[in-house]
Amino acid sequence: MSTPGDLDTLLAYEEIRQLAVRYAYALDTRDLDTLVNLFVDDVNAGPHGTGHEALRRSFAASLAPLGTTILSVSNHVIDLDGDTAKGAVYCSAEIEQGEYWLRQRILYKDRYRKTEAGWRFVGRNHLLWYSAPLGVDPRTLPAANWPASNIGMGTLPHGFATFTAFEAEHPVAD
Repeated sequence: MSTPGDLDTLLAYEEIRQLAVRYAYALDTRDLDTLVNLFVDDVNAGPHGTGHEALRRSFAASLAPLGTTILSVSNHVIDLDGDTAKGAVYCSAEIEQGEYWLRQRILYKDRYRKTEAGWRFVGRNHLLWYSAPLGVDPRTLPAANWPASNIGMGTLPHGFATFTAFEAEHPVAD
């Protein structure tokens, strides 16, 4: 794994960080051209197929029921390995969905690849801490079961083996 130190490594870190920021901005502005071009040409868009057009259909379907979205990315861990990398990006989101104004806390687990056009997403795995209407304690909600339902508790933090092990050794006092 690479570590910061040389200029190329530092530039790679910054270009990868910009992917996450540009993703949030493109999603919020519904700029699907920019959004799909942040991904490698052969991106797997699940049931929609492979490639940018398939990814465009996937984004259009998932964004259609939403009104305003405000994504704000913060913590970003990046592990470089030559022309590929993995990352974890924290995201706070506010989302208008029907009668609800939701707040969400998301962790994107990303894979990146350096292409002739620069660093691109290979894929993003959307993990959820919670999604709750404003003013509602998310701990009172059932499981979100995202993407079928995006309101409720997600799989985090218990999806982290280290968190579960720590919690087993150090139970929270009531």
